[in-house]
Amino acid sequence: MTQNNKVVIFLGPPGAGKGTQAARLAAEQNLVQLSTGDILRDHVARDTELGRQVKPILDAGHLVPDDILIALIRDRLAGMEPVRVIFDGFPRTTAQAEALDVLLEELGAPASAVPLLEVPDQVLIDRIVDRGRQAAERGEKVRSDDNEETARRRQQVYREQTQPLIDYYAARGHLYTVNGVGSMDEVYSRITQGMK
Repeated sequence: MTQNNKVVIFLGPPGAGKGTQAARLAAEQNLVQLSTGDILRDHVARDTELGRQVKPILDAGHLVPDDILIALIRDRLAGMEPVRVIFDGFPRTTAQAEALDVLLEELGAPASAVPLLEVPDQVLIDRIVDRGRQAAERGEKVRSDDNEETARRRQQVYREQTQPLIDYYAARGHLYTVNGVGSMDEVYSRITQGMK
């Protein structure tokens, strides 16, 4: 195992601020931020074969199949030395976590920390809808999942499918909960304090 390896897995529902916090942590600790959502949306925007496969899945607010996501992660980590990454929004299920653990063990880079951002449901819905409204006001393209109906469906899918994942990482001693309500600086401070 390379001593400089560091693998952080951010957990939390859609709209909890994982992407924002992961970007800051990546910049300050020299980590590569891997957001499967961003990678998949990039494929959709570029109209790749993968993008055409996943666009209807994303538009409906459903989760992309595990085999596609695991292949994507394996491809991104291949040849990375040392392995210094933050996973943002992945894994979402125990099966994904187990597959990721196998991959990370192969690379000699097991998970270092698993912060769980906790935010009340209505705050999450409001954040997501507001994100879409702000993008529209700036004349930017609004993400297809930035509306209340899809946001509520994604919250429900998250609750049903991700609770076992939370239990999985808690049982391994990597999980710690972070209050995701407050200023970006306050939340970031809670995240970094939990890593020590």
